Amino acid sequence: MSTNDNNSNAYSDFHLQFIGGEWQKGKDDSINTNTNPYNGDTLVEIQQATKDQLNEAYDAASQAQAEWAKTTPAERAAIMYKVVSILDQRQDEIVDWLIKESGSTRIKAMVEFGATRAITLEAATFPNRVHGEIRSSNTPGKENFIYREPIGVVAVISPWNFPLHLTQRSIAPALALGNAVVLKPASDTPVTGGLLLAKVFEEAGLPKGLLNVVVGSGSEIGDAIVEHKAPSLVSFTGSTSVGKHIGELANGGEYIKQVALELGGNSPFVVLKDADIEQAVKAAAFGKFLHQGQICIAINRVIVEDEIYDDFVERFLAHVKTLNVGDPSKQDTAVGPIINEKQVKSLKEKIAKAQEEGAKMILSGEIEGQVVPPHIFTEVTREMDLSCNEVFGPLVGIIRAKDEDDALSIANDSMYGLSSAVFTADMQKGLRFARGIRAGMTHINDISVNDESNTPFGGEKNSGIGRFNGEWVLEEFTRTHWISMQNEPRQYPF
Repeated sequence: MSTNDNNSNAYSDFHLQFIGGEWQKGKDDSINTNTNPYNGDTLVEIQQATKDQLNEAYDAASQAQAEWAKTTPAERAAIMYKVVSILDQRQDEIVDWLIKESGSTRIKAMVEFGATRAITLEAATFPNRVHGEIRSSNTPGKENFIYREPIGVVAVISPWNFPLHLTQRSIAPALALGNAVVLKPASDTPVTGGLLLAKVFEEAGLPKGLLNVVVGSGSEIGDAIVEHKAPSLVSFTGSTSVGKHIGELANGGEYIKQVALELGGNSPFVVLKDADIEQAVKAAAFGKFLHQGQICIAINRVIVEDEIYDDFVERFLAHVKTLNVGDPSKQDTAVGPIINEKQVKSLKEKIAKAQEEGAKMILSGEIEGQVVPPHIFTEVTREMDLSCNEVFGPLVGIIRAKDEDDALSIANDSMYGLSSAVFTADMQKGLRFARGIRAGMTHINDISVNDESNTPFGGEKNSGIGRFNGEWVLEEFTRTHWISMQNEPRQYPF
């Protein structure tokens, strides 16, 4: 817990950019007015950065990275352990920011804090887990050395829904492995998505220039952060449409870059007829309504075998009615505010479309400001908008499956393949079913919302490219360098 309960030592100056290890004012004419999504209070006004300031950040990162790559594994690990210590000391302060900036309920903010801490601890082990190889050669007198080296400068573009964790899961591994970072946080969460972490790393003693946080409009620096010659890798978490655009920029411009893209999802939650219905109901409610459903791996489609469909619906409806909705700072609030008015408008349109398409709305509620209460729809079919597209809000459709085979067919009937879940009393059947799902992650008798720092996180199809966490992120944030050594004169044909 925080030792600074009176916030006398709380971080400040979040109206500034962090470039080259210095806090400076943005030079663009536009202002990012950062507001609390629950009550509309202004948290901070940030004068945004220009393209010239982005270039300055990349120059600083490029210069600092060369020396950072020469540091010992112990030196880089020590920074990560110091960051963990500071996170622990400032837990209350950080959780408060997550609640007031991203609309996180206290429950969700604690989950996110824990995930952030875990990936930082995991990153502290990375400097000692990177290793090369020696391979034999068919050429007499030759030795082959395969080195794994820092990739260089990494561009990170992070989202607003889990801003602290989904930023840290890129910047902590990148820095631990000897890289430098230029970060553009989401406009809705510039503090928890970047500036707050810059303060933490600065306090931890990270050398200047290795982490740069540039808050700017998409029109000014959105494409430029990808197209700049400095980054060798672009790490992006966000929507599939934006991810496709970043992929095109990274591979179609003057400078080709590698990409790590974690994009949209349409997670199926399958309940087979032999499942523990009561446990499945509780899991479905938590996996759907955590952070108001604004999670890429949130349950998007509930698929239930016909034999237990009505029973499941009745119990699910009764349970969801008990959830507290409203002020995210209260300990018992389950559903808080939607991030912004644009998202609220999108959800209103989805509610109307679901009804137009014939779905039966069995639970609704008055939308107050940016607080959207849970909405449940039954008799949803695989062709409906609720089934085909990512909802990203507290709306859920329940689909009736004829049998197990039909349930698997529905689960796979999507352009996305991020996370998924299946409930059954037969673990072998569950494993067989899980292996039949085309997704990067599947959880048996648990929710689709799972993320552990030592397991591969990522998706298939339109849900992205690459994997985060553990051994898998080592591949993303390093480059392979083959060096051969000819130890005796080689005979050439001419």
